[in-house]
Amino acid sequence: MRKALIPLLLSCSLYCTAQTYADHFTRPLSDVMRDVERRFDIRLKYDMDTTGLKVPYADFRIRPYSVEETLTNLLSPLDFKPVYQQKNVWKVKYYEYPRRQPADGEKLITYLTSLYDNKAQWEARRDTLRKEVAERLGILPLRRKCVMEKNEFSATRPYDGYSVQNFRLSTIDGHSICGSIYAPIAMKWKKSFFPREHEKGKYPLIICPNGHFNQGRYNADLQKRYATLARMGAVCVSYDLWGWGESEDEVGAEAHHTSEAHVMQVYNGLHILDLMLQHKDIDPQRVGVNGGSGGGTQSVLLATLDDRFTVCCPVVSMSSWFDGGCPCESGMPIQLAGGGTCNAELAATFAPKPMHVVSDGGDWTSTTPVLEYPYLQRIYGFYGATDQVSNTHLPDERHDFGPNKRQAVYQFFINTFGLDASQLDESKVTIEDENTLRFTPKR
Repeated sequence: MRKALIPLLLSCSLYCTAQTYADHFTRPLSDVMRDVERRFDIRLKYDMDTTGLKVPYADFRIRPYSVEETLTNLLSPLDFKPVYQQKNVWKVKYYEYPRRQPADGEKLITYLTSLYDNKAQWEARRDTLRKEVAERLGILPLRRKCVMEKNEFSATRPYDGYSVQNFRLSTIDGHSICGSIYAPIAMKWKKSFFPREHEKGKYPLIICPNGHFNQGRYNADLQKRYATLARMGAVCVSYDLWGWGESEDEVGAEAHHTSEAHVMQVYNGLHILDLMLQHKDIDPQRVGVNGGSGGGTQSVLLATLDDRFTVCCPVVSMSSWFDGGCPCESGMPIQLAGGGTCNAELAATFAPKPMHVVSDGGDWTSTTPVLEYPYLQRIYGFYGATDQVSNTHLPDERHDFGPNKRQAVYQFFINTFGLDASQLDESKVTIEDENTLRFTPKR
């Protein structure tokens, strides 16, 4: 009787395959996930092949009241995670340490807020973060190796109210960084870069690290931004991501997907800042940093590391629950500084200097108005400077550097740098092709 009972029970099991305490009630992942789809009326998409993968105690991990908890319980033994996509659609992805969920960001902001109640406590935390971020990047030894010779500049190309000049700068260990300088036409940059005669007036500087937008710094939307800011009176410097554009010719595309990219992009941004501040016509009291997506992450990081920046404008990037999914943003463990931090807290280290955050409803900046921005206002409040931090939120837009986002950037720099708003006209911008923007035409 006893021998016959177990086969009978197993044959009556809903899922048939041997599920007993002895084998930890294990089931194939693909089978149990099909059951989850039926139970919760959802559709699952996958980043990986699930063939042969099994989950112990599979059915005991199901929570009939929550699809999210069910998916999390089932996937966590395999180091996978569920990511909500849209109504009734979830994606199963590999665990990504830089990416969390909005609820995680809320918990982290609550925790960080508990660490400091006043300016003195905050500044002690701020100093720790700056020190540890620099150490975790390993940026200081590289800065000491900075090379300021063998810099090359093309002839300037004059356009309507602005000019463009390409450059190739020597950096370290035989490397170089290429980019373009967009300047007000009145500035009349010389081929030698440093003018022999000091011209009247000084110009604000905006360092423009690039994100992962199509075509990199050659992207038409980005060219419109650089040129329009130059037409209004600022000097903008755009430069390649590590392993993109002319940097790809030097180190290869795969170099971008390494931790080295995180370090070298910071190094290049600071190296360009060093060089530009040597120019007599740059105003050291008006030095901005502005980029979108990964360029926004870089903007926050550069502003954290170098006090010479006087204004900061990260676009569709700054978040408490996403650190940047590319190694060029999260390749080094800087978010472990101070026992654990995030890009929102790093942005707060800029207080009380002017900062404008541009966000949208279609990416990880969707929570900015209710989470990250109030947090920044609290930190700025320690200085009585809540009016120095602001936010443009575009709830119906997605992740790009489109016209409304550019307009927010223009208005911020008009207000902080006193740019000439009468010259705000993107239709006057000439979009150059990639070969024209390269220091050496692409072969």
